Amino acid sequence: MSDITLTTAVLLCVAAAAAGWVDAVVGGGGLVLLPAMLLGLPADQPPADALGTNKAVAVTGTSIAAVTYVRKAPVDRGFAVRLGLLALASAAGGAAFASAVDKAVLQPLIMVVLLLVAGFVVLRPQFGMAPAPAEELSRRRRLGALALTGVGIGFYDGLIGPGTGTFLVLSLVALLRLNLLTASATAKVVNVGTNLGALLVFGLGGNVLWQLVPFMAAFNMTGGWLGARMAVKKGSGFVRVVLLVVVTALVARLGYDQWFA
Repeated sequence: MSDITLTTAVLLCVAAAAAGWVDAVVGGGGLVLLPAMLLGLPADQPPADALGTNKAVAVTGTSIAAVTYVRKAPVDRGFAVRLGLLALASAAGGAAFASAVDKAVLQPLIMVVLLLVAGFVVLRPQFGMAPAPAEELSRRRRLGALALTGVGIGFYDGLIGPGTGTFLVLSLVALLRLNLLTASATAKVVNVGTNLGALLVFGLGGNVLWQLVPFMAAFNMTGGWLGARMAVKKGSGFVRVVLLVVVTALVARLGYDQWFA
């Protein structure tokens, strides 16, 4: 912590606010905050510290966004809570393996995730924009959603994390035929579970920079609250452009840091 300058701390707080806003609207706030932490923290800081601190900050923003969504958007609360509890356990399992991930491996993985998300957003601009079908969802579809989002994406969130919110939204739209707003609302409830599960493991392992958390969390909550309200009011179409700009900038910066710095 002594190597973290005031300027770096302020920039991390700004990144936390941006991450909260992006995460609340379209998911993927970790695509903003985790790379910012990997770049801002001292080079000898273990990557697990960045992962753990990211979870401690993100859980505040996702909680605020989840409450705002549930109050204003149509959500199957019972199903969302079941998904969230399953994802909590899976994320804890993923976090248990995260300490073995090296920063030199983590940054290329994040770049791949960023490029995949960007490609999907570009190629499928109307994904999730149609109204959800009126018929009752089959048991098979619900089980598929539990397996993929609760277990698979939950484990990924604990292990690496960036893009989890976006992956949750995309899978919920594809599997449950939800519209984008309802999928985003459901994803926020699930994301609270994944963040809590991972945070439990990282916290017990001493991989959270608690001195930074209160300040970054305040900014993240503000961004999450504003983003959720904006998504409910305007929809998420305009945010796709912002997400693509952010993703492109982060890929370029991480690529430079990885191969040229």
